[in-house]
Formats: sequence, structure tokens, C-alpha cells
Amino acid sequence: MRVYIPSTIPLLDAACHTGEFGPAPQLAYAVTPALREWFAASDDEELEYAALAQAARASIGLLAADPKAPRKRVVVACEVAAVPPADGSVQLGDARLELHVVIPWTAVAAVHLDGDDAVEVVRQAAELWEVAQGDTANPAHEDAVFALDSCEGEDLLWYATQEIPDVLAAERPRGGLPGRPGDELTGS
Repeated sequence: MRVYIPSTIPLLDAACHTGEFGPAPQLAYAVTPALREWFAASDDEELEYAALAQAARASIGLLAADPKAPRKRVVVACEVAAVPPADGSVQLGDARLELHVVIPWTAVAAVHLDGDDAVEVVRQAAELWEVAQGDTANPAHEDAVFALDSCEGEDLLWYATQEIPDVLAAERPRGGLPGRPGDELTGS
């Protein structure tokens, strides 16, 4: 089954170097029964896209928690043998899963990543993440939700696994040498 793991460039870099996504448990998105029921008239491709879109939105929350990360959504598509059933707290249309395993890099099928043209839109959404998740009576709530929704208008680029080291190298600050201390992938 294909699952989508929300990530950031620093988290992707760490997984690429360690050879795994973890530790467990970790949040992932997939075509769940709740998603399939909500989009009953959709085909499998549309359902996969809906799960990917939910993972991309969750990536914004990770960016909000890491202000130094480059302002690009990252979603890692992985093939896993089995996915645990939903715990009963899932809402109709929800693609969320909690994986209780570490995902090896060999399970990665592709990486979806924002292009440079999406950085400003994603930056605004990450800055307003907490407001969008909070009290709907807050006067800024509607604008924050609009900022999150605006990210859906930005296409994620698709990268094969063998392209990831080059993508990560391109994200490093100029002048840094890969693998040297202080060469972390940050949005400085």
C-alpha cells in the first residue's frame, strides 16, 4: 500500500543519510476507508491525490515547528506491506494513519517537493499554522485558513529516489561541503 509521509527538507536529508524514516510511531497518510467513503465517486488516482494533499498540508505544520527549515512542503511516497487500521477517531474523509514501524529508505517510491516559486505562499501558511489550527472565533482565523488553502494551488514536483541526493545538495547553502559539520539544511 502506498503511504505519504509529511516531511521537511532537513527531515528528508536525515532519512536519506540514516536510511530510514522514524522513529515510530509516525504520522502518514493513505487511502483509508474514511477517505474512500468521503470520495465515493472518485477513482484510485483521485483518492491517492487526496491523501497526498492531506500529507502536504501536514508538512506545513512541520515547517511551522521548524522555522529554520526551507519553506518547501515535502511529502515522501512509500510502499509498505501493511497499514494498521484506523483507531476509530478518524473523521469522514480523513487519510491519517499512525505507523508503528520505521520505514526503510528502500520503501521510498518518490518524493514530492515544492518548487522555488511556492516558497512565499508556503512561508505565509507556516507562519499562520497555529492560528489556522486554533479558535475559529479569532478574527485572523479565516485569513490563516485561506493561507493554508492557497498552498493547494502550488504543484508539488515529483522526484525519483535516485534524484534525492542531488535535490538535497541543491538545497544546501552555497559554499558548504556535504557531510561536514555545520552543513545542515536550513532556511538561512
